[in-house]
Amino acid sequence: MHIDELREYCLSLPYTREGLPFDQDTLVFYVGPKMFCLTSIDEYDGFNVKCDPELAIELREKYPFVIPGFHMNKTHWNTIKVDSNPPINLLKEWIKHSYDLVFASLPKKTQNELKNK
Repeated sequence: MHIDELREYCLSLPYTREGLPFDQDTLVFYVGPKMFCLTSIDEYDGFNVKCDPELAIELREKYPFVIPGFHMNKTHWNTIKVDSNPPINLLKEWIKHSYDLVFASLPKKTQNELKNK
């Protein structure tokens, strides 16, 4: 998955926006006020996504291109390395899982505000 494919897929998810909150290199995708995916623009070789802690461990054991989240909480975030060309359907599934976790964690008021925009 190339960075343009990552960006296109993330932005296709409802209520998603992008930003550069940390620096001009770290591209972050948000649902509401919370991030669900981030990556380096200049040195794109993968991306970070939020993950259920038990699933995170399973994925790290099963796939060599899934590692604990780089510069993130290692319990709740995975880094997905794309240099080994993992299947795009898996990557999309994990991005969507991250999005769903973050959306579900938003207060109901925020969820309703997003849905009514």
